[in-house]
Amino acid sequence: MQPHVIDSNWTSPSANETPLCYSISSPPYSYTSTLASAYFSAVFSGLGLSSNLFALVVLLRALSLRCAARSASRPGSRPPRSSRSSFLIFLCGLVFTDFMGLMVTGSIVVSFHATQFNWRRLDPHCHFCNFMGTSMVFYGLCPLLLGAAMAVERFMGINRPFSRSGNMSRRRACLMVALVWLFAGTVALLPQVGVGSYHIQYPGSWCFLHISAELGRDLTFCLVFSLVGLLSLATSFLLNTVSVVTLLRVCCGPDAVQRRRDHEVEMMVQLIFIMLIASVCWCPLLVFIAATVLRGDTAQIPYLLLWLRFATWNQILDPWVYILFRRSVLKHVYPPMDWSRGSILSLYTSVRKLTRASLGPEGGAKGSEQSPTPPQTNPPADQS
Repeated sequence: MQPHVIDSNWTSPSANETPLCYSISSPPYSYTSTLASAYFSAVFSGLGLSSNLFALVVLLRALSLRCAARSASRPGSRPPRSSRSSFLIFLCGLVFTDFMGLMVTGSIVVSFHATQFNWRRLDPHCHFCNFMGTSMVFYGLCPLLLGAAMAVERFMGINRPFSRSGNMSRRRACLMVALVWLFAGTVALLPQVGVGSYHIQYPGSWCFLHISAELGRDLTFCLVFSLVGLLSLATSFLLNTVSVVTLLRVCCGPDAVQRRRDHEVEMMVQLIFIMLIASVCWCPLLVFIAATVLRGDTAQIPYLLLWLRFATWNQILDPWVYILFRRSVLKHVYPPMDWSRGSILSLYTSVRKLTRASLGPEGGAKGSEQSPTPPQTNPPADQS
């Protein structure tokens, strides 16, 4: 496929003033679009859309079943815990956001590779470019902020289980998802009030924030975008670490028989994997943007494209965390393994004994005196 060449006789409606999104660089670029790049973009977007759609259907079905079980509970009996329902609402918000992000941005990129449209002829006033730049920032920050919100919800549910009303849990989850969308949208719209700007990016298939320190507004916007993302990841890491430690103490403490925590363990495993995927996919791009503007350097296009592809994988991998890391799925993948809390208790006890043995007789004796062995009981029945 030959590179697209702009008509030299064509002039923009405002020939004396270059629109802002084309002021740094203007298409067409010296880039040869191959058939492989078009197929890759289409397959990449199709895989992400199908994965998120499948996960969304599974999530909505699980949420409807829990709502039906809650409404069918007998009068006077204790309704099912709503912590799982609130967590499913957060997951629905995350998967829906990833689906919409891939559909909006992916359709533009695939259309460019398929048709090689001239962006400046199609969008002489930068409205389309600003829309895509806003979408890139909004759908980029939402998964990171939702991950932090889920970490806060799990931290409160595990460390402060009696400090919130069960009847308001699902409402609070919906409100937090809406607030995350509102905050991410506010950050994405900052260029509309003069803080930062969106520019066409090489090879002319996408628009993004201008990574530069030449203007104070661009520097500010780049730092806001990077710091919001990095702080979200740091918050998730800190709260999830505390929640995991607390959950292990609860599961392996003397009252482990009375406190059923199978669903808590499953949710924390899923949340840990969501955090790890987001960190691996997004940290390189966020650090690259912050380091580039703080050093006053020019953004290196090959690295920018590489880290952007890393970040895009987050939207594809997120739905598979819930699809694969469920006890009902894991029991089919590896039936000999007991995926209940009793199995986790035995594994944790074995690790503690191995650690004490490695510390020597004194460390092991001291540890055995301070940490009583949990009572040997049959593990509770597993619930998928």
